[in-house]
Amino acid sequence: MHEFIESCYLSSLPRFKSTFPLSDFCYKDYPYKLPFINQPHFSSLHFRYAIVMVGILHLVRMARSSMDEISNTGAFVRSASTFRNWISRDPNSQFPPESGRYHIYVSYACPWASRCLAYLNIKGLNKAISFSAVKPIFERTKESDEYKGWVFPDSETEVPGAEPDRLNGAKSIRELYEIASANYTGKYTVPVLWDKKLKTIVNNESSEIIRMLNTEFNNIAENPSFDLYPADLKALIDETNEWVYDSINNGVYKCGFAKKQEPHNEAARQLFGALDKCENILSKQRYICGNTLTEADIRLFVTLIRFDEVYAVHFKCNKKLLHEYPNLFNYTKDIFQIPGISSTVNMEHIKLHYYGSHPSINPFGIVPVGPNIDYSAPHDRERFSA
Repeated sequence: MHEFIESCYLSSLPRFKSTFPLSDFCYKDYPYKLPFINQPHFSSLHFRYAIVMVGILHLVRMARSSMDEISNTGAFVRSASTFRNWISRDPNSQFPPESGRYHIYVSYACPWASRCLAYLNIKGLNKAISFSAVKPIFERTKESDEYKGWVFPDSETEVPGAEPDRLNGAKSIRELYEIASANYTGKYTVPVLWDKKLKTIVNNESSEIIRMLNTEFNNIAENPSFDLYPADLKALIDETNEWVYDSINNGVYKCGFAKKQEPHNEAARQLFGALDKCENILSKQRYICGNTLTEADIRLFVTLIRFDEVYAVHFKCNKKLLHEYPNLFNYTKDIFQIPGISSTVNMEHIKLHYYGSHPSINPFGIVPVGPNIDYSAPHDRERFSA
């Protein structure tokens, strides 16, 4: 984008003659290079244009969110996570699995972060690894720009379930990224796996964080034998994760963030095709990869639990509601009732976030009063052998 802005600027710039040497101009090392800035006949007017350009490019560099990731066709295209370090039991690891060393910053609203909360509880790691949750609705993170993102409350009573950052005193998730990397240019997302000792981000990719929680902390986990990624199912789990992520987990976002009709239609086609596939699979077995609970179930569940309450309305995924799929609906209740899962589902945070943080989709921030589904109600999944 900065190349486009620069070319537009250059093509329209008046050609004044001047002797305004700026060979040592302070912005020559700015991350976005402005090659015209050190030319020998660089006028004071050029200088003022350059200052404006630097400001514009700074905003382009800093203020990014998922809502900005739209292709030329109007389709939503999610970018990859940036911090990809690994906690490992390897003796030479920079990040060994030590009790009390790590903290996970989450949002109860975020499905990706909710994966991590589920793993903390299922594996019995909530005493060894601390966590804290941000406020559900995006807010301004700095006075210097308009970017809105995840912020911490000023007190524990401001928003029930959210709490101030007592580790670093940060006011926002954005500040944590800037502590970890002063020149960071990506999105400010959760979850954030934080190293208290080194005061940095270890990893912000949920799919990798849950793999670490599954295996690398088994020496200190209360449930080390509970393996959500067993060797005999790895290939099937990986295959399932791929189509579930593309068509369902990320598929609802592709429906909701699309800026043109055709990308929305295609995303919806893939989404409901994948849900139909899940419904068929779950008519024959208790879980998505057989009769054993696995990583693939947790990854699918965090989207399903939000479907009727949010995605069907807010993201226009209303061709068919979850409760119209008998197997999927009972499956969702089954997962919800696993010990440690229900506490990771804060429907108030979920609804406040989605309906209150996307003004281009819901400009007045109106939160629907329903449907208030009771996922603790009895299910029929015990008909399959565990």
